[in-house]
Amino acid sequence: MTNADFWKQIDSIVSGGFSPEGLQMLDYYAELFINGRLVYKRFSPFEQHGCSTGGATHVIASLLAGAESRSDRGVAPYGDNFKRELQCGAQQAECIERWARRTNCWTNSVDTTLSQSLGEKIAEGGEAKVYNHGATLIKTIGLDYFVQPILALDRISLHNAYFPETKLTVLGFGRTEEGDFKIVVEQSFVEGKHVKDTQIAGYMDKMGFSLVNPRNWTYATPNIYLSDMHDENVLQTADGTIVVVDCDIRINVHNLNAGGTRNFSTEVELIKP
Repeated sequence: MTNADFWKQIDSIVSGGFSPEGLQMLDYYAELFINGRLVYKRFSPFEQHGCSTGGATHVIASLLAGAESRSDRGVAPYGDNFKRELQCGAQQAECIERWARRTNCWTNSVDTTLSQSLGEKIAEGGEAKVYNHGATLIKTIGLDYFVQPILALDRISLHNAYFPETKLTVLGFGRTEEGDFKIVVEQSFVEGKHVKDTQIAGYMDKMGFSLVNPRNWTYATPNIYLSDMHDENVLQTADGTIVVVDCDIRINVHNLNAGGTRNFSTEVELIKP
């Protein structure tokens, strides 16, 4: 199967309304992706593994968002045309919503529903709300920082790759009462103490990241952009391990102005057994 054949098949599944046969095919592609036989060149192999650990729901949503962000759809590169980004983001969200409703991983009035089913909301940031679920946390992640669902889904893939101790598992999707698109994820609860900026800087240095902007705690490599690395998002556990529980992590493309050398790719390759 060629790259063009793969995306033609995805387009056919979407235009066909996610029939039972189409849903079965998406599950099959997710299995190939997780087993490493469907190579998605948006990611390195290491990062694709991070996407896989987010679960099949995450993988399928990433592929559907990728289908709606291909260059042959006339999509403007990230940051080049904000109006076009908004349009593309809306198309991605609509596609994911149609699929999620068909597979029963969609929640209406998502924040109200979660507060009723889970109870206490324990934190709220610029793009996420956090609910106490005992040994785990349930988070609803919005698009405030990302605009396009594919970039928010990338964030989960990259977090899982670089910070597997606090991996995010995608449970589903929903919208708020105001109509804002949300990704619902689960994450293990980590108990720890806050760390100093100097400790975070040392931790980042060991990982090969350089400080780009201390005002918003931004670090980068030519491949990865990493921001919001402050003491509320980085903890030290009782055994001295530093863990990152939340961050803004992205593929470092040129438009982020952080020395990035990556390009967004939607090329896939099917590896024969």
